[in-house]
Amino acid sequence: MYFAGGITMALGTSMIMRLQMDKAQVSFGEVAGAIGQAGGDVVAIDVIHASPESTTRDLTINLPENVRESMLQAVGALSGVKVVNVSDRTFLAHLGGKIEVQPKSPVKNREDLSHVYTPGVAKVCMAIHEDRQKAFSLTVKRNMVAVVSDGTAVLGLGDIGPEAAMPVMEGKAMLFKQFGEVDAFPICLNTKDTEEIIQAVKWMAPAFGGINLEDISSPRCFEIERRLSEELDIPVFHDDQHGTAVVVLAGLLNALRIVGKQLETAKIVVLGIGAAGAACVRMLLSAGAQNLIAVDKEGALVRDEEYAHEMWNWIAAHSNPQQERGSLSDVIRDADVFVGVSRPGLLTVEHLHTMADDRIVFAMANPDPEIDPEVAEPHVRVLATGRSDYPNQINNVLCFPGIFRGALDCRASTINEEMKVAAARAIASVVKEDELNELYIIPGVFNEQVVQEVRRGVIEAAIKTGVARRTPPEFR
Repeated sequence: MYFAGGITMALGTSMIMRLQMDKAQVSFGEVAGAIGQAGGDVVAIDVIHASPESTTRDLTINLPENVRESMLQAVGALSGVKVVNVSDRTFLAHLGGKIEVQPKSPVKNREDLSHVYTPGVAKVCMAIHEDRQKAFSLTVKRNMVAVVSDGTAVLGLGDIGPEAAMPVMEGKAMLFKQFGEVDAFPICLNTKDTEEIIQAVKWMAPAFGGINLEDISSPRCFEIERRLSEELDIPVFHDDQHGTAVVVLAGLLNALRIVGKQLETAKIVVLGIGAAGAACVRMLLSAGAQNLIAVDKEGALVRDEEYAHEMWNWIAAHSNPQQERGSLSDVIRDADVFVGVSRPGLLTVEHLHTMADDRIVFAMANPDPEIDPEVAEPHVRVLATGRSDYPNQINNVLCFPGIFRGALDCRASTINEEMKVAAARAIASVVKEDELNELYIIPGVFNEQVVQEVRRGVIEAAIKTGVARRTPPEFR
């Protein structure tokens, strides 16, 4: 997954250090100096206990991850300082998990109990038994999404298992609620078998209005999503693929506006044809791109070759109209756009100089992009990454809350290409003409307009393509 729950932060951490300091031996200035010299930044101080002889304080410190141990050693080496305890604020935020289930109404007496449970609940059960669609109005199904993973492709960590994947899936559930008012629940499956995953999701589907697949390794993710989309009557969305692709398209539409080029005529090179790269290719083609070349470790995909991955064969058949061959160095010549969802260090300044003028580079490998942004910036017109410490962050959080909000509100049976393209255009539209510039091609994740516009675009596309089973009042 290229975008951690949609958010990639700068490489740092925050910790709370409790120190007991002997006033006769050390001053707070000496402690703060040692922390600063080691690379830490004291951002908060809380006095826990004070006496004429000593003080005990909690220091909240921001610091790069790689200086944590050296800073602890530097502080611990000061005379008169005792390190009582060290707490990582990230771990503290995860204690007991990050989400919980709350009742919508209290149960205070026997009458309340009879309404929400037996005997009153029986007539609601029978109403759904007679008309299964009433589950959308009488249960949590109408607003509930399952966040499903097998833990095989978690962040940049790889196959770490379902238990270790839980914090990410919980975080995803939080983002669904925070940004889209969508209830979501993490489901981490203890199997890597494609058929078992498909069957497990089908078994649990009656309780959910949508399925968000997450951090499932390629190429199994393609088959799992395809089959579930065909066999279920609720939306299925693999965010690692399509969330990335939607936001890439949104950013690219605005970047092309800046340089005065058209998606239909621009030469686009996509490097890295895994789950995210393959989805980016399909999304760009769906939106109208014509001169697109997909490149993986074996070179450019061409239609007269046979590939082990079915998705690669599809891409080869629908892209690279000039049948350009060779490595990235060969096909990037005269390219207007580079999109990277691969590995660090694969794009060089020499590559950039062979591209067309006003070049656009989306270098999105995380945490280290295909080219160092500081190195690339002087040589490109528009630069985007997956990181929050540079402008133009390509972030999935811009996408999935609004897409599911729209799909649930119109009870869409699927999320099709038209709905995804509509979501991308909606995200792009949030950046107004007078705001658009090289450092601002994509709105921030906390821009409240994003979910509203994506929801609207998705619902309109669902109605137009006939997959909406309900028309919200404002669209009638």
